[in-house]
Amino acid sequence: MNKETIWKLYRLKLLFWLFAAVAMGAALYYGIDKKIIVFVTIVFGVFTQFFTGLGALIALIPLIGPLIIKIVTVPGFFLLNAFGTIISGIAIKKGYTDKLAKGRVVTLGLMIGIIIGYIIGNLAPLK
Repeated sequence: MNKETIWKLYRLKLLFWLFAAVAMGAALYYGIDKKIIVFVTIVFGVFTQFFTGLGALIALIPLIGPLIIKIVTVPGFFLLNAFGTIISGIAIKKGYTDKLAKGRVVTLGLMIGIIIGYIIGNLAPLK
């Protein structure tokens, strides 16, 4: 990929990141509460795929890019699993075993679907 192709692909994302950085800096300068800034950044990040694009650009760095992404994302999965286990334990103690079992079945179906999709995606690439 040459510079022009990268610029065409990531122009809007790069401009949005620049705008977001300026907006966060201005918000900090004017004394807006940091919790509000973090909340607004996360909400915009979720709905605009702000962090996904940033992760994709970091992953493009040869050799160390994918390693950086793995170091950042793997602990997130461990945290989600830990929260799920804690909440399951609380739900069992409170007597919600029926709903918990149904939720686990749905989760298992979702995980199996993701695995099947991953396998099919690797067997029949879109290129």
